Amino acid sequence: MTSAETDEDTLIAGLAKALAHPARLQILRLLRATPGCIGGDIVDAVGLAQSTVSEHLRILKAAGVIRGQIDGPRICYGLNPDAMIALSGFLATLTAPANTTCCIPQPKAPS
Repeated sequence: MTSAETDEDTLIAGLAKALAHPARLQILRLLRATPGCIGGDIVDAVGLAQSTVSEHLRILKAAGVIRGQIDGPRICYGLNPDAMIALSGFLATLTAPANTTCCIPQPKAPS
């Protein structure tokens, strides 16, 4: 495995880990529907404690999935459109090869 492949694997694993919570997926859907969403609005929409939402936002931001921009006393959040390119490209490669049956169980003959 090359260094570039290892780096890409680390990136993909980080993205997958950041997405591995239902509340974070809910936040991403909210940001897709309402770009530039304020942190307080996210708290209201998700219905979790402010500290919990802040932690989910921190994880998503650290993974590069979202961006936050300070606007006075508030932070406006939005999706990072380039963040999922590596993950979606990897997922697209996970299709079964055509005409392969090596891993498909064969039906048992009647006894």
